[in-house]
Amino acid sequence: MGLADDLARLDEMHSRGALSGEEFARAKARLLGGPGAGSEIPVVDAVNRLRRSRGDRWIGGVCGGVAVSTGVESWIWRLILTALALFGGVGVLLYILLWIFVPEEP
Repeated sequence: MGLADDLARLDEMHSRGALSGEEFARAKARLLGGPGAGSEIPVVDAVNRLRRSRGDRWIGGVCGGVAVSTGVESWIWRLILTALALFGGVGVLLYILLWIFVPEEP
């Protein structure tokens, strides 16, 4: 089934009243990959928007970036990662992995 068939099916469902105008617009945007084509799961969107901070950084900006994504203060994330570092070293590994794989904000 091609894109045109999917769009025709969506239009048919909208004209029958099975989809509201808002649902139709979101489904169409998702098919076309345009704005509003984001995931329905907020956690996935937050992870995709995760960036290391340039302004709120001590070492690599990881905690500042996670703070922006989650809405939790960066000092709390620093405290959590420090506690994890003291108990088994997981915090250090997690910080290094995030530093490597999370891009810096523009």
